[in-house]
Formats: sequence, C-alpha cells, structure tokens
Amino acid sequence: MSIVNDNYPKKNSEISDSELKALALEQYERNQSIQQVPAGFPTEVLSLPSEGKVYAENNDLSSGKIEMKYMTAREEDILTSQNLIKQGVVLDKLMQSLIVSPIKFNDLIIGDKNAIMIAARVLGYGKNYETSVTCPKCKEVSELTVDLTNLPVKKIPEDVIQLAPNVFEFTLPVSKRVITFSLLTHGTDRKIQHELDAAKKKATKDSVNRELTTRLRHLIKSVDGDTNPEKIKHFVENELFAADSREFRKYIKDISPDQKMEVNFNCMHCGHESEACAFELDTNFFWPNA
Repeated sequence: MSIVNDNYPKKNSEISDSELKALALEQYERNQSIQQVPAGFPTEVLSLPSEGKVYAENNDLSSGKIEMKYMTAREEDILTSQNLIKQGVVLDKLMQSLIVSPIKFNDLIIGDKNAIMIAARVLGYGKNYETSVTCPKCKEVSELTVDLTNLPVKKIPEDVIQLAPNVFEFTLPVSKRVITFSLLTHGTDRKIQHELDAAKKKATKDSVNRELTTRLRHLIKSVDGDTNPEKIKHFVENELFAADSREFRKYIKDISPDQKMEVNFNCMHCGHESEACAFELDTNFFWPNA
C-alpha cells in the first residue's frame, strides 16, 4: 500500500497534475524497489564506489552501501523477457529486483549503478567471467577468466569540493566562466534518452545529432550563478567553446566514481604485461553459455 506523506498536496496546496503524477510515480517505484526477502535467504552488502558522498544525508544511498539478494528463477524470468529486452530495460529491471535496500533507483549515479550490475552478475552466476582481451601491443586476442570480485574501484578524488549533494563547480579554462554541474544519474540518463528518442522520430536526413549538447544541458546546473534552464541551453548551444567542452567532459570523467573494467593482463602471444588492461562486457555477461 502506498504511504501518503508530506510530499503529497494538502487540500489548499497548489500543484499541477503533472507534478502530482510524478510524485505518485516516484512513490510507486520506491515501493516496487523494496523486496520482501524470506528470513534466512542469503543477501550481500555492496559498498558503492561513491561511498555515498554524492547523496543527501536523508537519502538511503548516503550510507554508501546497499543490500542485495541472490538471484533466483524469478530474476532469470526477467533476463529472458523478450518484452523487457526489446524495451532496453531488462538489466535495470534485474537490478531493481535484486536490491533489498529501500532506495530510489533513479537517484543512483551511473558509476554506482555499474557496480550494482557487476554485483548482480556475481550473485547470479558467480565471480568468474570468461571473456577476451586484445593485447595493446601485438593486437592479438587472448582468452581470459576475470574474477569480478577483484575489479578495481575508482573513487571521488579527495581534493574535489562539493557545493551541495551531487553539485560540483568547474571553471572553464578558455572562457573562465564558472559552471556548476551534477554527475549523471540513472533518472537523468533516462530523461536524456527519452528526449533523444523523441528528437530522432522528428529528424530528417539533414538533421544534426544533438546528443552532446542535450547531455550537457542536463548536467550543467548554472552558468556564472544563473540557474535559468533557457540561459543554460543558450550557453551550451551558442557560447560553450569546443575546447572548454572537451576539458569539462574530461573533468567529469576524472572525478566520477565508478567500477573499473580493468584486469592485470599477460599476453599469451607476445608476453606483454599490463596492470590496467580494459575488457568488454559481451552478451555472455548475463546470459552465460550453459
């Protein structure tokens, strides 16, 4: 049963139908994320790459940890659902089904979501993942067994200053203009994708792909202290220098916590050794050959 709380409008409160719908949907998704796990059923506590530092204190994610249950046949039903696969939401539904903690899935920054995806694979099919790695030196491909529990974690640098939960500041090196921004969350990423999909339906053969500017518009929260969305849009589309855009995107990547897809690698062909060789996730990651 949904709980009516102070977020819902009182009799004389002014709120639009769309805002009421958004609140109801948020409450529904929150309730859906709370799993009823039988007593004694095995669960694991996962430490998030962000350590909870990007979330508000009243957010359950601020603890930096979430509890997840082991995968069952119910989750395998999700993985094999052609409808969910076609919609492109099958992995999101899988992770939501495995999370026991009462979190809001939309609040997760992408790096934490990536860590949850790795944990989901471990809880479903074990820690060993068979994959292939291309040697950066000889370009030959080697087969490799990766222990997913030993993947390195990238944390937020100690010297990074947050102005507020998930609000950071960056001075553009060329224009010297000051912007504030947030790290990408699942909810924001979903909004961006909906906007891009809508634009794609209206596009003609001569239309310009505006994915980069669309993403920047959603990440930037203010420009020189101005939080007006229209001003931010105008800035991104007409005033943001390419060199500044590149440096800004690099800075976001540098400070974003994440689960690294890197392994120690010794090439079986040329003997090249690397302590941080990237590997790709393929279709066998959640659908292992069996």
